[in-house]
Amino acid sequence: MRSIETSRLILRPCREEDRDLFFELSSDPEVLAFFPFRRSRNDADAIFTMIRDITPEPGFDLLVMTLKQNGEAVGLCGLSKPHLEPHLPGEAVEIGWRIAARHWGNGYATEAGIALLHYAFDGLKLDGIVSIAVESNLAVLAVMRKIGMRPDPACDFDHPQIPDTHPHLKRHVVYRLSAADWRALQAGQTPR
Repeated sequence: MRSIETSRLILRPCREEDRDLFFELSSDPEVLAFFPFRRSRNDADAIFTMIRDITPEPGFDLLVMTLKQNGEAVGLCGLSKPHLEPHLPGEAVEIGWRIAARHWGNGYATEAGIALLHYAFDGLKLDGIVSIAVESNLAVLAVMRKIGMRPDPACDFDHPQIPDTHPHLKRHVVYRLSAADWRALQAGQTPR
């Protein structure tokens, strides 16, 4: 996959040099406040190596958000297939991001999210996108709304991969955006 540029960011495929960023985002308690566990360096490195060794389906690369001004990597983002049947259909495509805490509050997730939606709908010609998050993760839910996604409460679910030892993290909400609604937003119209 080639890189995607925004006004301040370059979203590029993950490279070996991003191993330290991956560990930071997999171990920082602040970044992982809505995840049930943090990764050790060995675990993070093993997962990073696995991700790097897999050839993703076209369009589903793990992308690194870098600042245009200096090339600093600030986070990860991308499109993926969540494989959460029966909670989500098997063909569902999820948009997601994770930003280093020192870069929070700068709008990078929103900027990357909008660029990924352009790519998903205009480049990959997808019919729709979902995003899921712990129901109390207000910052992520705000980004979902900013990029045009809307809640689909009928599809909210208790995440099967969250252990019972973390009941406050089980409930996940589902947000959606269809290609038709995306096009309406781009034309300055109200989605249906």
